[in-house]
Amino acid sequence: MLASQRHLFDIPRDVAYLNAAAWSPLPLAVQEAGRMGVARKGRPWEIDPGLPGQVIERCRAAAAALIGAEAADVALISSVSYGVAVAGRLFSPPAGSRVLVIEDDHSSPILEWLQRAPAQGFTVETVARPTDGDWTAAVEEAIAKPGAPIALASISNVHWSDGAVLDMDRISTALKAKGAALLIDATHGAGMMDLDVKRIDPDFLIFPTYKWVLGPYGRAFIYVAKRRQDGVPLEQTGFGRKGVQNDRIPYFADLSYAPTARRFDMGERDHFIGIEMSAVALELMARWGHAAIAERCAMLTARLEEGLAAAGAMLPKRSLRPAHMLCVSFPGGMPAGLIDALAAERAYAAPRLGKLRISPHVYNDEEDVDRFVAAFRAVALAPA
Repeated sequence: MLASQRHLFDIPRDVAYLNAAAWSPLPLAVQEAGRMGVARKGRPWEIDPGLPGQVIERCRAAAAALIGAEAADVALISSVSYGVAVAGRLFSPPAGSRVLVIEDDHSSPILEWLQRAPAQGFTVETVARPTDGDWTAAVEEAIAKPGAPIALASISNVHWSDGAVLDMDRISTALKAKGAALLIDATHGAGMMDLDVKRIDPDFLIFPTYKWVLGPYGRAFIYVAKRRQDGVPLEQTGFGRKGVQNDRIPYFADLSYAPTARRFDMGERDHFIGIEMSAVALELMARWGHAAIAERCAMLTARLEEGLAAAGAMLPKRSLRPAHMLCVSFPGGMPAGLIDALAAERAYAAPRLGKLRISPHVYNDEEDVDRFVAAFRAVALAPA
């Protein structure tokens, strides 16, 4: 089993940080990449003109490797919502069709379609939270429902609020049988789970760096299937065209769009500080591999299950959650002040829609889990 990677992070021993699903700590190597980048920007006359482009392609390749994609099919963007806006520009659900989203999913894969629906004449249909917790079956049932044709499912592969997992292979198969498209918000899955785009074959898959893949804010990636790459980008950039180069005359030599998903790169993509930080983080994740990361996290969440269950916590079925997330439910709602009380014990998790979301990563170990469980016992079971 992959050993704890705590030594690669700046985490005090008395801190049980189990909140990667909110934002991860930066590895020491990623912090150093940021410091080096800032120092370069402080002396811009020393920057190799080719450096930004080299870092961009290094980062693109590293992101693609986490999802089994070709680098040419991945664009550098700023956020998941930006990526969904790109998808909305490239894919127009026909009038009278349905776009499926899931109840209480994160806003990013939903709001773009809600905004477009009135003018374009399609309906955004919300799949209700299933009482048995099986989101995959609920989405399959919605896809198969007679009536208006389904055009697209725009969904997360892991529900952000409670860690419920959706089987993208099954959902993709069901959508293809209806001739429908698939957009995956892989914020809580990329790098942690098997999301091979060659096998799943989504139309779009999007993920940021600031959570599970251990990178900075403001960097994200969108995989665009080749069948969707002929569209017009969200932003009109020189590098998105074949022949707009500032060191040649004529400047606007060829305004036709660049081939591959590179045409969808965001403006000001040459942010080599954040891009290099992201590349270092993504390469770390690839070095460990999603299978080894999942195995380690599964061990930690199983230990959490055992300790929290003994403390009377209400927990989901293991089969309905990923290896790296665990949520505690409360019959009467989360006790007031629970998060602050845990933080006072140096134990960190997140409140999400009335549940306690716990999310370990490779920097956690058994001592963290035991410390967290002890803190939970102390504050959740304390007399009112």
